[in-house]
This record gives sequence, C-alpha cells and structure tokens, in this order.
Amino acid sequence: MTDDKDVLRDVWFGRIPTCFTLYQDEITEREAEPYYLLLPRVSYLTLVTDKVKKHFQKVMRQEDISEIWFEHEGTPLKWHYPIGLLFDLLASSSALPWNITVHFKSFPEKDLLHCPSKDVIEAHFMSCVKEADALKHKSQVINEMQKKDHKQLWMGLHNDRFDQFWAINRKLMEYPAEENGFRYIPFRIYQTTTERPFIQKLFRPVATDGQLHTLGDLLKEVCPSAVAPEDGGKKNQVMIHGIEPMLETPLQWLSEHLSYPDNFLHISIIPQPVD
Repeated sequence: MTDDKDVLRDVWFGRIPTCFTLYQDEITEREAEPYYLLLPRVSYLTLVTDKVKKHFQKVMRQEDISEIWFEHEGTPLKWHYPIGLLFDLLASSSALPWNITVHFKSFPEKDLLHCPSKDVIEAHFMSCVKEADALKHKSQVINEMQKKDHKQLWMGLHNDRFDQFWAINRKLMEYPAEENGFRYIPFRIYQTTTERPFIQKLFRPVATDGQLHTLGDLLKEVCPSAVAPEDGGKKNQVMIHGIEPMLETPLQWLSEHLSYPDNFLHISIIPQPVD
C-alpha cells in the first residue's frame, strides 16, 4: 500500500468530546453528575464506556441496573457501528460535546443488538474483517494468518495500540504489484433519510480500461441520489471520518487509508446543514 502513515495516525487518533448524562427517569440514590470522555472514532461504544458505566452505577441501586444502552436525541445508538460513523450520521452538525443519554432499563429490542460481553464485540469485529478480506483477496490473506495475528488485530483495537494493530493490518491492505488494487472495495453507505440500514454492492477499484475508480464513480453507480443534481445546489454531504473527501479521490487510496479497523469504508450521506 502507499504509505501515508500520517493519514493512518490521524484517522486512528481521531477523538470526539462527549458528555454522557443519565436518563431522567432512571432511579438514583443521589444526583448523577454528567461524565465527560474523549471517544475514539475507530472504536465501539460498548468497548470504551466501562468508566461511564461505573460512574453512573455508583448512584444507583443494584436492582435498578440492567443492560446499559445509549441514545442521542431519541435515537438508540447501535454499538456494532463504529463510534465515528454514529457521530457523522447522527450528530455531525450539532455542537460539541456530543450529548449521549445513558439508559439502564427498557432496552430497545427492536433497534439494538444485545452486547453481554467484550467477546461479542470481538466476534462482530472479526467477522467484518473476514468479510472485507473475502472482497479484497478472496479471503487468502486472513486465512493465511495465524490465530495470534487475529488476536493481535483485536487487542490492538481493544487497547488503542496503533502500532500493534497496523503491524498486522498492513498485510490486509496489500495487493499484487501487477494489479492496481483490491478485487473489490469493502464499503457501506449509510443514509439517515432511508429505512435501509446501508448500501453494499460489489465495486472494483479499477475500471476495465485501467483507470482508477473514484469516490464519485462509486456514488454515481450505487447511490446516485447522494451526488448533487446538475441543476441544483449541493444537497448532501459525503462524509468519512468527519471529513468530506473530494469526489475525485481514488477509491483504492480511500480504502487503504480511511477504512475503519474492520477494513470497511463507512460512508455517511447526510443532508447539507442549513445555515
């Protein structure tokens, strides 16, 4: 892969200042102070909120505590989506800190998956990495790795260790010199304006004539509504990791540098905020 290590570091160390407050109807023995945390964009809510959980449990009785879950302005937050994606999709136009409400009861079964342990997060993460490698290399790279390599990927994310993670992940970002990229680009496109969870299709990084496909090419093909109509103004923002990449950016470069640790490009299409 082309080694723009500064980009990889910037992506990894992206943080979102967040204020957690306990839902007003939760029963507490004394007032629950808000809890502030810098959330890592590339991680998962249930992986990095142990301190939040402990903070609020201190003011609650044991019998009033069941599975923790989070919401932002009435929308339950899916723990299996990376934190940066949740923020871009639901809160990118709101002021910081990001306000998240903490719940310990009335778990929204229809909206959220249960997350009883860190093992569940690891299983979800590894299944995404394997799916991405099936698209990129017909699973050859991930299958040639040893179990300890898989564990190192997970522990790198779990413990926020950039070098530990990338020592293994760089193998997943390589491709044969005679090819100009991966077989297919692992991506998911999310929109708040549709019921569909996300769009995911097979899309090659290189056109049949050898030209590199761009982000704009991908959007025109799989989500044309995201690209502004010719006669109108800009209707949507296309966001990855809180930035709007130029539509001329080669998809292969984006996949190598702006994918989340699960090896997917998570692309948010959000309505342009009105000034």
